[in-house]
Amino acid sequence: MFNQVILIGRLTHDPIIKKTDTGKKVTDITIAVARAFKNMDGIYETDFISCTLWQATAEMISEHCKKGSMIAVRGRLQVKKYQVNEERELNMLDFVGEKVTYLSNSQKLKPSCPDETEEDN
Repeated sequence: MFNQVILIGRLTHDPIIKKTDTGKKVTDITIAVARAFKNMDGIYETDFISCTLWQATAEMISEHCKKGSMIAVRGRLQVKKYQVNEERELNMLDFVGEKVTYLSNSQKLKPSCPDETEEDN
């Protein structure tokens, strides 16, 4: 079996590091990804995809990438279960980024967002 996703797009906000109760570093980012085809009105629509990054990967992106940075994120989809109430549980897909590659930037910021291969979640 194979569970791998690659997204290329721009960060919609500056990454912010948080810590879990167990001390792990995490950041949730949103990547604006343009579709490869036009809609009925002749416009390329954009999807805004949430992504979770852990530990060293989260640190690297928060230090080197900002809103507007063009990045590629390789990762996997996983199902998270949320308890809506006592009778109902909701399954949601979560995109977990495992490697981030800096591609370009709309502004002059840091020269690169280093590749990160550590998978610490």
